[in-house]
Amino acid sequence: MSAQLTETLPATGPGLARAARILNEGGLVAFPTETVYGLGADATNDNAVARIYAAKGRPTFNPLIVHCADLDAVRELVQWNHLAQLAADAFWPGPLTLVLPMRIDTMISRLVTAGLDTIAVRMPAGETARALLRETGRPIAAPSANSSGRISPTRAGHVLDDLSGRIDAVLDGGPCPVGLESTILGLSGTPTLLRPGGVTRDALQEALGTRVAERHATDRISAPGQTRLHYAPRARVRLNATEFHDGEARLGFGDTECDLNLSPSEDLVEAAANLFEYLHRLDATGVEVIAISPIPHIDLGIAINDRLSRAAADR
Repeated sequence: MSAQLTETLPATGPGLARAARILNEGGLVAFPTETVYGLGADATNDNAVARIYAAKGRPTFNPLIVHCADLDAVRELVQWNHLAQLAADAFWPGPLTLVLPMRIDTMISRLVTAGLDTIAVRMPAGETARALLRETGRPIAAPSANSSGRISPTRAGHVLDDLSGRIDAVLDGGPCPVGLESTILGLSGTPTLLRPGGVTRDALQEALGTRVAERHATDRISAPGQTRLHYAPRARVRLNATEFHDGEARLGFGDTECDLNLSPSEDLVEAAANLFEYLHRLDATGVEVIAISPIPHIDLGIAINDRLSRAAADR
């Protein structure tokens, strides 16, 4: 299927039916989840999954997350266990991805797993995403719908600005309410936080009744979002700015004079929801440097700082 023209589809019955038809024919459709817009393809179709990597310019050693409509669909892909059930009971559907050993009889494309013997799976909470999964009737591989390493999209317009002409369609379901990618929890051995997100490590430990280890930066890539440079605008990023310099775009937090403020009231949930949208806005001005106020390294701030540290990595 050619991606010379990218359709914009409404999140209605006919739009969902059209999006599902494109996916079932091997095409690429960007769609909203509660976290960010994902770039979806049939996870059982090698050619379709390969098109994700090509459209994003994503390295093939970086695995993808598979989205499923329900638990039965998930269990067909992975070796389910007790801890996975506890996590699912507490947080699904929602912004939590589980990495589990792959079933030997799974039909998932090996391109999805980047050669690993595990699969990253989740059940999104967004109603548009869930409706699309039900309409499609198969697991959908979906990384964020942006060029590899760039700012994640939280609106259909962000997707079109970046990938128009490289994908088949965008399902426009409005802005994503969470605005930050899912937490990733590894359960193929010792429970390990592989990527911080909206579900905190403390919340995971409480739900599982056991300690959750943290991934070391030197560990091999085992899940999405672990590359050193990620989530980056075209502008350079300066972190923990307590004062701003002439010519910089100023992204603030709390009581500070700035161009855009993630949360004047220092609400980390509000800051997470605004993060990628505001980075998109400031980057669109063509500024060379975006300076960002310090973000408290607690709760959701840990995930925000993870994204910002990767956005600011040397290029």
